[in-house]
Amino acid sequence: MIYIIRHGQTNLNKEHKMQGRMGLPLNEHGIEQAKALRERLKNIDFDFVYSSPQERAVQTAEIVSGKRANLDDRLDVFDLGEADRLHINEVKMTGPLPDSSVYQGVEDPNRFVKRVFSFMEELESQYGKEELNILISGHRCTTGCIGAYFEGIPTDGNLLKFSSDTGDYKTFNFK
Repeated sequence: MIYIIRHGQTNLNKEHKMQGRMGLPLNEHGIEQAKALRERLKNIDFDFVYSSPQERAVQTAEIVSGKRANLDDRLDVFDLGEADRLHINEVKMTGPLPDSSVYQGVEDPNRFVKRVFSFMEELESQYGKEELNILISGHRCTTGCIGAYFEGIPTDGNLLKFSSDTGDYKTFNFK
């Protein structure tokens, strides 16, 4: 079983600001969310634990699993470029993403999907036929993209519909 968890709350989540690679660690509420998730998953022994390199995702993975997370850059948060840390209501968007014609450094969405899918394809080729419990800790964008790996990319392109709330999780199985 693949357990896809979204990191707990940070102050940027609380303040409704865009949070990318200049994100913050978990706040007290986020730590409590991770502890509550640990309680919900306490009967699961994770064979492998993977995380985005962002501190908030690593903290969540390690609190939930009680194990050291293996970091993989392919699970990193979508790069928001100059839109990082701006209030959500201030950002000019193109669909669910900051407008790359307005903000420098916004990651190409196709590259983002390719890097996350690359991680998942590698994981599936290594462990897809085994009965394992694998925890992957990430962000709204990465957890949504992993959901799209299993469910297919939606016709509207909005991967975020597959994400869970902060401090929550979804499960998937390799076919």
